[in-house]
Order: sequence, then structure tokens, then C-alpha cells
Amino acid sequence: MFKDINLEKNKSLFVTATNTDVGKTYACEKILLHLANKGFKVGYFKPFETGVIDLPEDGSSMLELTQILNPDFMSVNINDVVPYQFKLPAAPYIAKKGLKIDVSLLHEKKKYLEQFCDILVIEGAGGLMVPIDENLFIIDLIKEFNAYPILIVPSNLGSINDNLLSQEALRAREINYSWLINLYKDKDSFEEVTLPFYTQYFEEIEYLDKI
Repeated sequence: MFKDINLEKNKSLFVTATNTDVGKTYACEKILLHLANKGFKVGYFKPFETGVIDLPEDGSSMLELTQILNPDFMSVNINDVVPYQFKLPAAPYIAKKGLKIDVSLLHEKKKYLEQFCDILVIEGAGGLMVPIDENLFIIDLIKEFNAYPILIVPSNLGSINDNLLSQEALRAREINYSWLINLYKDKDSFEEVTLPFYTQYFEEIEYLDKI
């Protein structure tokens, strides 16, 4: 559960999701505010952003928020926070158009950002199995970064399947994780259509807006 995360031990939190358009950036905002209110100096890192025209929209807004919450992050610029920026709104593997992704560069950026914060919030791209390179997926970055994943789950009809598949993928790789429901899609029908299964299947559930 999110509330049980050992924040003294887990210095990097990886915000991922069951799919695209689930609310990862919104979740990052909520988590950054939550951590800052607990007295932590927060940091933000988004290795990839696609659909970039001039500046990465999500990365820029989160950098601005992080700098308000943690003035030490004023030393950081958008290219540190979002090292790979692609114009095409697609999976990084496609959007990069043949560019070789340098994982060592991502490690360098992560290490650089960590010196300005107590906890670094890392935002993934799309869902867990979004491809970055031929044999590298978003889920692989969780172990690469030694980060604790937080899976964001939508509330729409059909989300049960995506949620269970995503959790199965994490368990198959022996990755401990927490998950939060972002209650915004099919909000009016969620309690009737989706919640009954969750209350029977899981001992406890948590909502993003209540952290």
C-alpha cells in the first residue's frame, strides 16, 4: 500500500500506469505535494516525453512545481529533467526514429538530480510494457533505477483487466509495488461496475486523491 512505503529506504519512486492517458503526471503532482508536506525535499525526473513541440509540457509543469516545493531544484533545467524529448506522440521506441537510447545517460541524469532532493519522483511513459528499445521496456527502468513503483489505475469500464495484467507483470519480475486508483473515468458508474470486484479481490484499496 502507498501509505506503507518506507520513504527512508525508497529514495526513488517510479510513477507508472496501466496505459497512456491514465493520469501519471497528475499523480506525480499529488505525490510531490504529499512528500513535500511530510517535510521531504522533492525532485522530479521524466526520462522520456513524446509529443513535444517546443518544450515538454508535462515535464515543464512538474519542474516548475518542484522548484516551488524545493528551491534547491532551481539549479536544474528542463533538459536535465527530460533528457529525451521527441515530437511524435508515440512510444519512445517509435518516436525516437532510430536514435539510440543511452541508458547510461539516464543513470547520470538521475544521479545528478538526486543530489538536490531527498526523494526523486520518476515519471514513466505510457504503461509498463511501452517499448523504449528493442529489448528495453518501461518496466525495465524500474530495476535499472532501483526505484519503488507506484501503479496508477483508472476507474473506467475495462480497467480491471489492465490493472490485473499490470500487477501480474510486476509480480512476474519480483518487483514490489503499490497501486492507486485515479477516480475520474466513468466516475459515476465506478461503484457499481468496478468497485465490487476490487473489494472482494483485494484486502485494501487506495485512491490517488486521498493520499
